Amino acid sequence: MDWGGAGAGLNNHYRTTYKDDQKSMMEVALISNMDPVNIGLGCSDKPAPVTSLKPRKKTMTSVYLKFFETAADGKTRRCKFCGQSYSIATATGNLGRHLANRHPGYDKSGEAVSNAAARPVTVVKKSQPHGKANQVDYDHLNWLLIRWLVLASLPPSTLEEKWLVNSYKFLNPSIQLWPSDKYRTVLDEVFRSMREDVRALLEQVSSKVSITLDFWTSFEQIYYMSVTCQWIDENWCFQKLLLDICRIPYPCGGAEIYRSLIKVLKFYNIENRILSCTHDNSTSAMHACHTLKEDLDGQKIGPFCYIPCAARTLNAIIDDGLRSAKQVISKIREFAIELNASPVISEDFIQLSTAYQEGIWKFPLDVSARWSGNYQMLDLVRKAGKSVDAVIRKYEEVLGSRMLLGSSDKSAVSIMHQYLEPFYKTTNNICTSKVPMVGLVLFFVDHISETITSFRESRLSPEWLKNAAEEMAKKARNYINQVCNIFTYMTAILDPRIKGDLIPDSLNSENFLDEARTHFIRNYSASHFSSMSSGYNAQEIEDGGSVSFAEEIARKKRRTSMSSATDELTQYLSEAPAPIPTDVLEWWKVNSTRYPRLSVMARDFLAVQATSVVPEELFCGKGDEIDKQRICMSHDSTQAILCIKSWIQVGIKFKFKSTEIDYERLMELAAAAAATDNSPSSSDKKQR
Repeated sequence: MDWGGAGAGLNNHYRTTYKDDQKSMMEVALISNMDPVNIGLGCSDKPAPVTSLKPRKKTMTSVYLKFFETAADGKTRRCKFCGQSYSIATATGNLGRHLANRHPGYDKSGEAVSNAAARPVTVVKKSQPHGKANQVDYDHLNWLLIRWLVLASLPPSTLEEKWLVNSYKFLNPSIQLWPSDKYRTVLDEVFRSMREDVRALLEQVSSKVSITLDFWTSFEQIYYMSVTCQWIDENWCFQKLLLDICRIPYPCGGAEIYRSLIKVLKFYNIENRILSCTHDNSTSAMHACHTLKEDLDGQKIGPFCYIPCAARTLNAIIDDGLRSAKQVISKIREFAIELNASPVISEDFIQLSTAYQEGIWKFPLDVSARWSGNYQMLDLVRKAGKSVDAVIRKYEEVLGSRMLLGSSDKSAVSIMHQYLEPFYKTTNNICTSKVPMVGLVLFFVDHISETITSFRESRLSPEWLKNAAEEMAKKARNYINQVCNIFTYMTAILDPRIKGDLIPDSLNSENFLDEARTHFIRNYSASHFSSMSSGYNAQEIEDGGSVSFAEEIARKKRRTSMSSATDELTQYLSEAPAPIPTDVLEWWKVNSTRYPRLSVMARDFLAVQATSVVPEELFCGKGDEIDKQRICMSHDSTQAILCIKSWIQVGIKFKFKSTEIDYERLMELAAAAAATDNSPSSSDKKQR
């Protein structure tokens, strides 16, 4: 997905012309009292023409001028050491300060200067008042630091760290970092500029959209909600876009969540196009979604549903299953941490596991408390039990005998590993799915329910496992009851891999099929396509009155359209499901010509999400890092930094006051400066 294609051409144009016409470059005013700075910007708007003024030539009387050469056009002077350019009108005192700050000992380098090869101009800079000749370099650095803060999800206060500031001063005493307040002001303005681009992008979406909600609490005990929008575009590509990070005020209940959510939907003007909301299973979120549904139903905007997150439900089910083995897993994790920490011990483990033919293990092992880490602990003992025992005995003085597992522990590990293997395969498949469609996720949850039931009813299962399975079954039934509705049914049958053949029994209802057919005919045949079949709208015909010959023809065509639309659904459902590995969106892209009306419905409903978060955040160690970033962010920068980071990652251009910040150009300048500093002549000067 590339939403920034238009900006690339402008950037290329900028790179080819910035040397020839320095007046055409735009300045960025960071805040009202911030100096205008040329930072190598690309802009979607053409800069206003600036009348060129004839530069005032300075006579070659200053001692500093021998270290600068005048350009052929007579407009700029260029430093012979580093290639830095200054307007011809720049006072020679500024040139002296440049030499003193950037090239100490320049007065002893006369011969080197006279023999220095001409370097390309790396920065073109407008005339500035005295004492600001080097400001452009510092602003380049500060903009690069802004980018670093965003991508690393760090608060602006990070740059106030004493040792970080001193490290920069060690490299160059003249470096001037902005104060943290200035970074916050810039980030807020960038957030506002980019948010307008997000709103403009959503205005171009022609289909229904679905949203997901996620919640977390920061170290400041502030409750946050992220609102993410999903849809399928005309090219059958799945699109996902973070809309906002909202602070939920006390008491953080359903009413507060609803007010924050409706504010976001109205800002982006999508409250009339929203089809579904997937929440995090919390009671407060459920109440907020229920209020939103009542609001939308009251306005007769259209159908709307809300469903719980399948990934969080699976995570809760798995936690119940692992609870009885928690003590054993903790013991194994402690051993794995020691393996990761010691190259010597881990190497012995690898050799032993190879000798015992107990598999090939890659380090570091996943020791996170997430589901993947917990399963890895069981997997380690289940598959490499002899190697684990041998290493613990060999390094007993370091590891201690407390890590040895008894026969009852190993038996529990074996039973639990066998029981949870289907869960591991299910979560792994959900994590690796390109788009975890509702139909496929319901298919997996149904399989998990059957697995729980079989273990619970088996005479071979120990009592402690049956008790765990009972709690797991309750959560599975509760999820199925919440998610069982006409909307999820329609989403499931529109998945060509599922249709009616693989749909769970809880959803397989004749009533649902009739409702789906009625919904399809009402919303995706007559009303949706009536304007295509005749010049009269449905309301005019329903109101009665004189019926012209043309209207009679239109009615016949409209009935024909409805009949063919019904046949589309019947024909689609009569065909065998596609293979499970099939790319659903690619299938519909190919078959949309066969089912022109049904494909419109599919674009709307297949965007309904089964999970409110990316499954990897719950089932993999990747989620640990995300949680760490979220909890450590301070309130004054959470919204701006997390939103900007997400928008950059999906291709939206980094902008300040509607002007694109050309970071590619800034990196080129940084690389050129580094190359200059590391050049042989520069090294010789440093030694002197």
